[in-house]
Amino acid sequence: MDHHWAEKHSHLDTDLDYFFMLLNEARKATAAPPSIFQSSGKPVMPFLTAENITKQFQRRKKKEGVWGTLTLLLNPEYEVINAVDDISFAVDQGEMVGYIGPNGAGKSTTIKMLAGILTPTRGRLEVCGLDPCRSRKEHTRNIGVVFGQRTHLWWDVPVIDSLALLRDIYKGPEAQYRANLSLFNDLLGLHEFQHVPVRQLSLGQRVRADIAAALQHNPQILFLDEPTIGVDVISKDKLRRFIQQINRDRKVTVILTTHDTNEIEKLCPRVIIIDQGRLIYDGSVDNIRAHYGSERVMTVEFEEEIADFELPTAALLKSEGRKKWYRFNRFDTPVSDLIAQLSAHCGVVDLTVQDREIEEVIRAIYLDKAQKMRD
Repeated sequence: MDHHWAEKHSHLDTDLDYFFMLLNEARKATAAPPSIFQSSGKPVMPFLTAENITKQFQRRKKKEGVWGTLTLLLNPEYEVINAVDDISFAVDQGEMVGYIGPNGAGKSTTIKMLAGILTPTRGRLEVCGLDPCRSRKEHTRNIGVVFGQRTHLWWDVPVIDSLALLRDIYKGPEAQYRANLSLFNDLLGLHEFQHVPVRQLSLGQRVRADIAAALQHNPQILFLDEPTIGVDVISKDKLRRFIQQINRDRKVTVILTTHDTNEIEKLCPRVIIIDQGRLIYDGSVDNIRAHYGSERVMTVEFEEEIADFELPTAALLKSEGRKKWYRFNRFDTPVSDLIAQLSAHCGVVDLTVQDREIEEVIRAIYLDKAQKMRD
């Protein structure tokens, strides 16, 4: 990127401003993106690869007191922070992957590197055969990005006008625009607020409009960085159904970061978990349950209220009237054996068996990893 270009755009002061500027320039420079499929309907290239990616930031050290502040003012000291630390993974075309971790784990930093906003300190990234950083303009043609707290719609114009502007910028076919608009109306309820200026939309409406805008040019991959923060239940449900349909029908690859484990469980067959910048799990939700979700809870209602009692293969969690809750290991104790043990004490009216909540399972992974790091 040459010196004159940098001077021209020196007013940009954030990573996201820089990205959206690049996105707009790419839109102006390109026609509609090519299809990702050959006539056979198969992907033409490997999709997304991250190899030993590391992203470091320098953070200025701070000292207490006036003297410490003056010392660092005259002789500043810095420490290196590994926001992302040597992670590797690959994503196939059409996958839907949950990318999760606690606050500060490095999720958003990874998404920004994949989107071409940030350059990795070390390692190699490739998305659709392109290096996101070296081929930023070409790369932005292939991706859609939604940041939950940042809109890329035009603030003062109605949603429908923003979508029409995107159609003209991308030089997309009119038939594609009409087909997309019909899909957005059906699944996102866009017609309910398409003539309302963006600044007057509710958060849920704005997120739905942002996702529609991100998919207007038929991108190959959609990055969703915590898109449903603060969104109401009805809007969340519409977003989930929409994301599932575009993934199923159009083979759009989806990378989703979120703190909503219910969202992950409903949308993503595969999850990647990172903590303190390091990858700690990459696999299916079912495998997470198999390794960390061996415990189940049985709720049993007896014919009459009886005294609490322990079982050889189950622990009593709580008791309330005629109901009792027992925790047991599903691999060590068959449900039929447990029912027989309970029935020996009193007649059973009703019972249910619940797997461990996925949120608790993921918390167990974090705690297990933290314990290993301490050891």
